[in-house]
Amino acid sequence: MQDETARQILAELSRLSRAVEALAPSLPVTNDFDAAACFVWDADKHYLAPVTRPNRIEISLIRGVDHVRDILVDNTRRFAHGLPANNVLLWGARGMGKSSLVKAVHAALAADADLPAPLKLIEIHREDINSLPALMGLLRPAQARFILFCDDLSFDHDDTDYKSLKAALDGGIEGRPDNVLLYATSNRRHLLSRDMIENERSTAINPSETVEEKVSLSDRFGLWLGFHKCSQDDYLEMVSGYAAHFELGSDPETLRSEALEWSTTRGARSGRVAWQFIQDLAGRLGKNI
Repeated sequence: MQDETARQILAELSRLSRAVEALAPSLPVTNDFDAAACFVWDADKHYLAPVTRPNRIEISLIRGVDHVRDILVDNTRRFAHGLPANNVLLWGARGMGKSSLVKAVHAALAADADLPAPLKLIEIHREDINSLPALMGLLRPAQARFILFCDDLSFDHDDTDYKSLKAALDGGIEGRPDNVLLYATSNRRHLLSRDMIENERSTAINPSETVEEKVSLSDRFGLWLGFHKCSQDDYLEMVSGYAAHFELGSDPETLRSEALEWSTTRGARSGRVAWQFIQDLAGRLGKNI
């Protein structure tokens, strides 16, 4: 009986101890900008989580978007060397390599030994956009240069986070930090759904001013890079490029036939579809990529 009572007392003390620990203020985190080349922003903890093995491909494997690739490389290179550069909105068709291009361009330029300061890539999730001012304040005094990357950015009805993004892009009274750029990808050119724009137009007292306020969000990006659905030739070029790079050794005619059949079953042609086909092909051949 005494042993049972003692166990109950210990269990209760343990529960109380955990409750007290939960109430105690958490220790401040330390952000180490030298820990990695890429980070993910944890808005709740104000912590930059290092990413030691980023998910990305070589820039030479991104085909069919040569013009926008060159523009993004040039803009990023100027920024990396401390010269004026623009925030960039990469918009357009799904699966055409918008996010892959951002990560590949960063990898290619961050490896340049002649950069005056390290070039870092920080991913910020769509739902954490309202924490952008805090993140920029954290990065402002750092010696490194930072590309803030938000993938699949868009806003729906009653979503007011776009106001935080506008303020961050404009920089407020302090201005945007010289060592920070924002790169965002979206399927929408104006980041807003057509339904949202039409609804604002129909319900506002002054429709044109309300719509212009929301549409002007995309104007904060100095560069708009459009990605459009690829042709059959572009799709096959992507497939053959992947196959050659990973030495899959397929017969060209067989590769073409299977790749076209794969795109037909998917009902689409894009860089993503080409990569998914290559993964399937490598698996069937028993090869790692």
